[in-house]
Amino acid sequence: MESLSRHTDYGNVPFDESIALPDPLAQFAQWLKQAEDEDVFEPNAMVASTIDPDGAVSSRTVLLKGLDDTGLEFVTNYTSRKGKALLHNPSISLLFPWYGLKRQVIVYGEAKPTVAEVSDLYWNRRPKGAQLASAASDQSAPIASREELDKQLAALEEKFPGDTVVPRPEHWGGFRVIPHAFEFWQGRSMRFHDRVRYELVDSHWQITRLQP
Repeated sequence: MESLSRHTDYGNVPFDESIALPDPLAQFAQWLKQAEDEDVFEPNAMVASTIDPDGAVSSRTVLLKGLDDTGLEFVTNYTSRKGKALLHNPSISLLFPWYGLKRQVIVYGEAKPTVAEVSDLYWNRRPKGAQLASAASDQSAPIASREELDKQLAALEEKFPGDTVVPRPEHWGGFRVIPHAFEFWQGRSMRFHDRVRYELVDSHWQITRLQP
């Protein structure tokens, strides 16, 4: 096996419990804004890990679509692998890998489908092309070829030409993640990183420093 021994010094920007905000959602919003200001590519991209009905863990990258002082939201096809997994077991982790900033955040929580009105709001914000692509794809299901996939999209483009409204499919909508723990990671020299964990205990956030 080839040895991958490249070493990168991560610098000495500190992050610890003395400067961490009391509320992890506020701390996350601050770091997300910094990632946006630093032009991190897709700063709202996150690796969502779920548990399949058979117990297997699966991961994929999705985009954060909503954030407030109680939770985070993303959208998907409810019949996709992750959709089926979350409808069976709502446990989820979300990993934000901001490599350029030498930071990452992991969110642990439970995901529940949003109400129809919220899903409609997200659907109506999508460009028409993205609406057509979402409606044309039976996400995660096998298909014979790219040509067949393109045919499905072309059929919908013909059905909804020009400014014709594309209705939101019933199987497409949002998930809202209610977090119970966060881990903020800041890279430091000699791999002696800073790790700060927030955990919800009796409705209050407790902050703990973790060893690297």
